[in-house]
Amino acid sequence: MQLAMIGLGKMGGNMTERLMRDGHTVVAYDRDAATVSRYQGLGASPAKDLADIVSQLAAPRVVWIMVPSGKPTDETVDALAGLLSSGDIIIDGGNSNFKDTIARAERMKAKGISFIDSGTSGGIWGLANGYCLMVGGADDVVKHCEPIFLSLAQEGGYAHMGPPGSGHYVKMIHNGIEYAMLQSYAEGYEILAGSKTFPSLDLHKIAELWQHGSVVRSWLNELAVDAFSKDPKLSKLKGYVADSGEGRWTVAEAIDIDVPAPVITLSLLMRFRSRQEDSFGAKVIAALRNEFGGHAVKSGGE
Repeated sequence: MQLAMIGLGKMGGNMTERLMRDGHTVVAYDRDAATVSRYQGLGASPAKDLADIVSQLAAPRVVWIMVPSGKPTDETVDALAGLLSSGDIIIDGGNSNFKDTIARAERMKAKGISFIDSGTSGGIWGLANGYCLMVGGADDVVKHCEPIFLSLAQEGGYAHMGPPGSGHYVKMIHNGIEYAMLQSYAEGYEILAGSKTFPSLDLHKIAELWQHGSVVRSWLNELAVDAFSKDPKLSKLKGYVADSGEGRWTVAEAIDIDVPAPVITLSLLMRFRSRQEDSFGAKVIAALRNEFGGHAVKSGGE
């Protein structure tokens, strides 16, 4: 199937490569020309701008965007709206606020352009392992694009959630849960690291042990094993943990619908705490986010 990919960062680039490996034809665009050239070398058709993208695609055109949420996504969607035709399809695979997604879908519907939202999880491991895709959109449009989703997802890792906005809604809650899981591991490992009774506990050994038969074994803890093997005390990291929005949106949604979510809420607040003073727990989260998503970390000297 032919489609375009706008945004060739850690996620968009790997997704482009995975799609081409499975036989799809990808028109690739990024603001960085060198990045475009890299994926051209892998078999993508390069595009110099949005108009060039549209000119290379056959109708009905399918354009997947992987750009930062908020204004960058709005600007990209609105620019595409002036270039695409009725019947064409835009897929937003970024971490957009579901309310923004619903509004964009309505704007595009008025122009005859279909809008799909694909909540995408899998991080930098998605290229090799496949992604988990939570997709929102009209039934017939999602079905048309299903070959794309099936190529990107690992087996069982793609499902249609409902109308436009539902995919990003489910991904938002997914990330809120992720916040809480990361925080629980961080607190546990910080207690172990700070023990006065047993001050020499080997965190790498413990993390590895917990991966064998323990009820707390998980992929995140597997990544803790990797992180501690590289830096047993995480001394090279600064315990600064960013948040990209989904945790805040999850907490806001919980408040709006009167659902108590104390664990997710406090895990969000602990990220704010990490920016005020260094802590070992925050280092654990920074390390795990770097392991599963390639998110930037700060060194201890910064």
